[in-house]
Amino acid sequence: MLSRIQSIYLLLAAMLAFGSMTMPFWTFTTEHVVLFGDFMDVQGAGTIVSIGSIAGGIFSPLTGIASLAAIFQFKNRKIQQKLILLCFALFAGDLISGLAGGHFLKLYLETQSPNVTFRPDGGLFMILPEPVLFWLASLGVKKDEKIATAYKRL
Repeated sequence: MLSRIQSIYLLLAAMLAFGSMTMPFWTFTTEHVVLFGDFMDVQGAGTIVSIGSIAGGIFSPLTGIASLAAIFQFKNRKIQQKLILLCFALFAGDLISGLAGGHFLKLYLETQSPNVTFRPDGGLFMILPEPVLFWLASLGVKKDEKIATAYKRL
């Protein structure tokens, strides 16, 4: 199970997905520092910012869970491929919710203070390698399928 390279890629992607929940996605600086991440609420920022934060908090662990589930489907490569595709979709949802929430939080903070600076933080940088890892895992599954069908022909 873990001897297959795609399992290592999926395990690493799951660790990154779970780890991204512990760090903020964006750091905003006005008169004080405002952090935006999974389940981090900013009072008065609005519904879209809250939805982005909550959605990120839902998509991150689901990406990790789907990635771990794909590891244990090593005998059924079709289901494993579908789970990897699901991981891609969950990653996209996580990224979009973080970017949209950060954008709307920036707009809100600009109404409160004229000098707003922001920078991406560790939560964003932790999820960025995930699609590459999912792609590499998908290539590994396809390679296993090719080997298995060649073995069946013998």
